[in-house]
Amino acid sequence: MTANHEAQPVAESAVLTQPPHKLASPTDSVPLIRVSLAFVERRFNLYLRFGEPVRTLQLDRWRRCAMFLPASMFCRIRWESNHYGTIRWQLMVMQACTPLDAVQRIPGVQPGARLLLHVEGEQKVRAVLERIDAIEALGIAAIDVSPAYWRTLGNRVAARLSLPDYSAGRHIAWMAGRGLQ
Repeated sequence: MTANHEAQPVAESAVLTQPPHKLASPTDSVPLIRVSLAFVERRFNLYLRFGEPVRTLQLDRWRRCAMFLPASMFCRIRWESNHYGTIRWQLMVMQACTPLDAVQRIPGVQPGARLLLHVEGEQKVRAVLERIDAIEALGIAAIDVSPAYWRTLGNRVAARLSLPDYSAGRHIAWMAGRGLQ
């Protein structure tokens, strides 16, 4: 018993003498999803429209990496151009997953995420951005919107049907249902 009692204070003092950045944080035990971001002026912009990363790393002058906890929602937009103008518009709304969930492989998202909405083309991206702006005008954070809404929106865009609005009533119902889980 004496040996265990003496060894314990040594281990505690070793942990306390480590620099503050070496101490464990709550996110150290949780696998984070890494999302690549980049910016090259007038050529390429890969950025987050919404989402709350736990951590962001600046890799170099042009590249960053945002890290998300599982179940986090985020939207990444990709814009590219060349000498003749814009060549690509892409918007994706994704949900970070745990390692045990089924995920989709998405370039720049490691190890992957659940893809809720994917649109390509300037008109489609602008239509979805208008919906995101309308949701935020209601005072609702886009990261709190129901995943089913993003899927429905993506399906309606693909089918060229009218896009549904996200109402405060729909949001209250989603939040109440989420509270029951």
